[in-house]
Amino acid sequence: MTATKSDATVTTASNRPTGDQEPAGSARSERLSALIQQHGALAVLVIVSLIASFSFDSFATGDNISNMATSSAFLAIVALGMTFVIITGGIDLSVGSMFALGGVLAAWGSRHGSLVALSLPLTVCGAIGLVNGLLIARSRLAPFIVTLAAMLGARGLMLSLTDEGAETYLISKGSLLAEIGQGSTLGIGNPVWLTLALFVGGAVVLRRTRFGQHVYAVGGNEDAAALMGAPVAVTKILVYTLSGVLAGLAGALNAAWLASGVTILGNGMELDAISAVVIGGTLLTGGLGYVSGSLVGVLLLKVIQNVINQIGSLDSSYQLVVSGAFLALVVIAQTWLGRRQRLM
Repeated sequence: MTATKSDATVTTASNRPTGDQEPAGSARSERLSALIQQHGALAVLVIVSLIASFSFDSFATGDNISNMATSSAFLAIVALGMTFVIITGGIDLSVGSMFALGGVLAAWGSRHGSLVALSLPLTVCGAIGLVNGLLIARSRLAPFIVTLAAMLGARGLMLSLTDEGAETYLISKGSLLAEIGQGSTLGIGNPVWLTLALFVGGAVVLRRTRFGQHVYAVGGNEDAAALMGAPVAVTKILVYTLSGVLAGLAGALNAAWLASGVTILGNGMELDAISAVVIGGTLLTGGLGYVSGSLVGVLLLKVIQNVINQIGSLDSSYQLVVSGAFLALVVIAQTWLGRRQRLM
């Protein structure tokens, strides 16, 4: 009996490390998957930038980097609002039209002062976002349909203000609005500084506030979030309102940068914003996302565009091909990582 008990004890002890190794290996795999999800786009951005720096003499110059940063700022602001929307499991197809509308409203309002020029696009585009949120949250309409209707409505309003695009409003170079869009601080364009400040604020709100917790909870499981007491409807209304305000702000800054409200801008911008957000690691199904990842996604798209321009022999349409390929690969990777984590 003693020998048998001893043998059993030895057998149990020898099996114990094996059982402990399995959870440890599973935890390491889970951490690796999360690391790839959050920082994979950053690794690709660094690699592509290094290759471009060695391949093209003009890529890493101060002027080129400054131009890329400033031109990326407007899409980044739109993508910031889109990040909040997608984390809740929604989508906003109206941001491109609101971007164009915001630019026209800012240029039109600049005739009455810079304060009107800045507040008008924020108010109007924020109101459109508020209506989107109310219809989606209270009437339980599909975000795709609601924001598609808003996209058409905002574009129509913009065209009516410009006589079907025939009239272009200009912004005076001496105005405060022009200084915000065209000026620089410490050698860096003011739109870049403003974008960085917005992203820092967005990261703090998303990660350190109760509202940010509600955003993740609604995207993760709406029914469970409601059972836990999260204000699901209010959260949705706020994220769509925020998306509208940021789209209008981006349009106003772009108009200030160009010194005019250009009516042809914003076409397809909603797709660029969605691509940047998803490439940055935010799940299209909601519940997981990173503000910093969206900024990296925007920069990656801009670097790809710049590299294609540096090559010279490639048509600009190749940017769409490469961006689409990146987006497809990211979605495939997200799906694979998600299935792997569920199996663990």
